[in-house]
Amino acid sequence: MASPIEDYALLSDLRTAALVSKHGSVDWLCFPRFDSGAQFTALLGEPSNGRWLLAPSGAPDNRHGVEDVDGPDVPQVVERSYLNSTFVLRTLWQTPAGHALVTDFMPIGARRAALIRRVEGLAGSVRMHQEITFRLDYGGVVPWVRRHGVAGRGGKSIVAVGGPDGLVLHGDRLPRASELAHEGDFLISAGEVVDFELSWFPSHRQVPDRIDVGATLEETSAYWRKWARDFPEHRKYGDMVKRSLLVLRALTHEATGGIVAAPTTSLPEAFGGERNWDYRFCWLRDAALTLEAMMTHSYQQEAMQWRNWLLRAIAGNPDDLQIMYGLSGERRLPERELDHLAGYEDSRPVREGNGAVDQYQGDVVGEVMVALEKLRNMGGLEDHFSWPLQKALLGYVERNFERSDHGIWEMRGEKKHFTHSRVMMWAAFDRGVRAVREHGLDGDVERWEELRDKLYEEIMAEGYDPELNSFTQTYGGAEVDASLLVLPQVGFVAYDDPKMLGTVALMERELVDEEGLILRYRTDSGLDGLPPGEHPFLACCFWLVEQYARSGRIEDARRLMDKLIGYANPLGLMAEEYDTDQKRMAGNFPQAFSHLALIRAADAINATSPVE
Repeated sequence: MASPIEDYALLSDLRTAALVSKHGSVDWLCFPRFDSGAQFTALLGEPSNGRWLLAPSGAPDNRHGVEDVDGPDVPQVVERSYLNSTFVLRTLWQTPAGHALVTDFMPIGARRAALIRRVEGLAGSVRMHQEITFRLDYGGVVPWVRRHGVAGRGGKSIVAVGGPDGLVLHGDRLPRASELAHEGDFLISAGEVVDFELSWFPSHRQVPDRIDVGATLEETSAYWRKWARDFPEHRKYGDMVKRSLLVLRALTHEATGGIVAAPTTSLPEAFGGERNWDYRFCWLRDAALTLEAMMTHSYQQEAMQWRNWLLRAIAGNPDDLQIMYGLSGERRLPERELDHLAGYEDSRPVREGNGAVDQYQGDVVGEVMVALEKLRNMGGLEDHFSWPLQKALLGYVERNFERSDHGIWEMRGEKKHFTHSRVMMWAAFDRGVRAVREHGLDGDVERWEELRDKLYEEIMAEGYDPELNSFTQTYGGAEVDASLLVLPQVGFVAYDDPKMLGTVALMERELVDEEGLILRYRTDSGLDGLPPGEHPFLACCFWLVEQYARSGRIEDARRLMDKLIGYANPLGLMAEEYDTDQKRMAGNFPQAFSHLALIRAADAINATSPVE
């Protein structure tokens, strides 16, 4: 079975990502893009589905069902951390015979997709063990593997080819073939350095030569440190805010500007269940919220890059608008099931693609318009492309004014009038009005005002229940939904409005568990068309922190924030959900939505707390 989700580290080269377990196993890797077919897929199956283990011989490896054990003869991880403000992972191993340091990273600016692993002997001698199983297309293709190049100290390079994909493993101490995998041991002594480089290349091209590992490590570290230098001072939770911004950057494709919701697919929201989705795409909602987080913390260049991605992705007939796109703006993201994979902890099906791409979600344009208004307020200039496109989006909202939708949580049941969606439609027209009234842009402002005001009256009549003193999940319903916490965030009501306080009180009764964490909604209602069962959604929990802080409940905000921060793994990474019963993370990992909501919550606490 795979390691617990929280035991993984993220590596990124701003094009794709890898996950490395604390036992030194690369269990997830997609080359050359986030959404490519995985070369290492053990995360969603077995080691035979592809992985790369590098650790001292005899170290615990719970991919084979061996739990962590202590003892004088068992190698142990002494320290595991990122180098400064980077995604360069350093794992210090201690064995009875010595100490070794493993440095894992993906090079930035190397003009190739690669994963590099460096082993350094620090004291004594350590016997290292290596296993690599080459698999392509989500572990479904066994490639043709051969030796390549001139024999050297560790033998020739190893090349694996299957269909369009080629992989080459360069290294000083290469493993030997063992059935359909490669494995071997090597001894490293104090002062020695052993490098390994796994690179992807199109199979019709020549095998790439080795990278200068030392120089590439310095270039990659320098990039991350320089990027993080722009991070402004943060009075509270500064380290987590910085790491969260780094995660958002790591999930951004540097060439296109597209931001993936997570680098993984099918990590379950409920273990053993079927709530398993592919998140390696660019949701307009998530990307717009990420844009806000970047702007708020002085990363305007990234914000403009995303805006340009948005303009390219949705260019064309506004009626063809989608809720998500591929990294380059691809529109066809068909969902299929990968039946050959057992799933993470037997959570099936494993999915590639996402069928929600065909859903209508009425809130999406609102999120986009809110983010672009903030960009205008910070000095971003509209051009002959950007503002006309926004006007066209408002026309799209008007043409779909009466249409029911699937809601922010992508319900796969009957479409409804979701209150959150209607509020975000209100926000879309409101930002259009502001663009004209406050920024001097052109547009049918009287019509937008009319539609905005009509929505406000409708929401108050249909989406608010006076007897409950609460806004409701859907028009005419009696359930609450954590997405209602967004209403004051976009200015529909004040955080301390009695109607909003009543909504929060009902949420605390209906959705908040004994740990103080909040569910998105009650899955036993049948509204989402799926079997019931999921865990508290971390982004919604951070929204609750923000609500508490902005409405004067600062101690409640701090208490919940401290608890949520404590759920992050030692590297500062967070998944989509948290299982309070088993004390573990659930859902795709790391999750952009969780990290950007964390940033908002920290900002709210800082803005409302007295200077200490």
